[in-house]
Amino acid sequence: MIVDAFDDFPEPIASAKRAYQAALKLGSTKGVDRSRAVLKMVQVLKNSFDDILEANTLDLEASREMAVPDFILDWLKLTPKRLEATLDILQRLGELSDPLRRVRHADYQLEDSQTYSQLMPLGVIGFIYEAFPELAAIAAGLCIKTGNSVILKGSTEASHSNAAIGNALQTAIAEVGLPTGCVELITAEHGTSIRDLVTQDQYLNLVIPYGRSSLIQQVVRQSTAPVLRSAMGNCYLYWSLNGSLEMVRWMILDSHQSVPDPVNAIEKVLIHRQALPSSLLVLWSSLKDQGFQIKGDPELVEAFPQLQLAKNEEWGTAYLTKTIAFKLVDSLEQAIIWINQHSSGHADSIVTESYQESRQFALGVNSASTYINSSPRFCRNLSRGDAVFLGMSNQKGHRRGFISLESLTTTKHIVQGNGRF
Repeated sequence: MIVDAFDDFPEPIASAKRAYQAALKLGSTKGVDRSRAVLKMVQVLKNSFDDILEANTLDLEASREMAVPDFILDWLKLTPKRLEATLDILQRLGELSDPLRRVRHADYQLEDSQTYSQLMPLGVIGFIYEAFPELAAIAAGLCIKTGNSVILKGSTEASHSNAAIGNALQTAIAEVGLPTGCVELITAEHGTSIRDLVTQDQYLNLVIPYGRSSLIQQVVRQSTAPVLRSAMGNCYLYWSLNGSLEMVRWMILDSHQSVPDPVNAIEKVLIHRQALPSSLLVLWSSLKDQGFQIKGDPELVEAFPQLQLAKNEEWGTAYLTKTIAFKLVDSLEQAIIWINQHSSGHADSIVTESYQESRQFALGVNSASTYINSSPRFCRNLSRGDAVFLGMSNQKGHRRGFISLESLTTTKHIVQGNGRF
């Protein structure tokens, strides 16, 4: 086999080469075979439930001894419910229609010919993730469904869980007869750094980092392959004078309900300066009852000494915990300027009963998505529509917004001449 020829190379070069060779074959595989592979993942993972949960217990015990932050432990902890949710996503992916080979009209047209375009695989995708062991299965399902091979590199906190899930995925791939390199797993034992993987641009076509902003920035700085940046946290909400207190409360609480990662959680709230102090106190009291920590800008802290002061650097940083910082602004225009300067840029919202304000906010905020009187809560497997999502991207490059099947494809233009010359 071709794999044997690469055994003398260190990781991740060997993994990248195996994935590259596998992608050449996978790209021409029928859609029904790729779907069958995703459905086989469901079966093998289900049969490996006990092994995966046992491996996760080892990771949790080791992480607690190393004093890993509590929110990372939450990301790391697998439960039967979380695994079942992962299987539901893979089951749905397997049942969706083939995203490839869809013919589309092309604006570029030549005389005496017809041009059309269609979606094609990217090739090899590197997925670098922090904790969240089940995301490896979701990423692998999305990649196989779109005809891409994937290289998985998880964090050391989840090493046992990553290995158990990765082995199950590779078993599923082998059982359906797809090339073994379709799913490559780089483990801690390989001693491989992020730089070692993301500089394999002769084989890698895209890198997707998932985790804290420090991980994202590290990958962006070091990668020589294109990067699809994901974003998490530091989403803003502007509370207009025309907005309902109950709507604000519901949107904040609901946005933090995503499990295991509150991707679009509202962490900063901008309040019009003329807001009633009594409304603020009611909101803060309600949030504290739900376990939230409340912070404020200097002006609010001076007026309400019970608030903790939010430092200047916090306005542009994700908390990734149940913490909300509040700030007074003079107008919607000022709120939009502040959000564009400090938000993570992937999901921001407004509460208002004014149509004019809602339009001004939606068009003025320079984020991937805006929500008007609607919770920005993120869901990977929506009950409506045919999409499954890996995460959210705040960049303006390759893709922006929800990372879906189409995000892992590229476009090929085909020109069909009529025989005249």
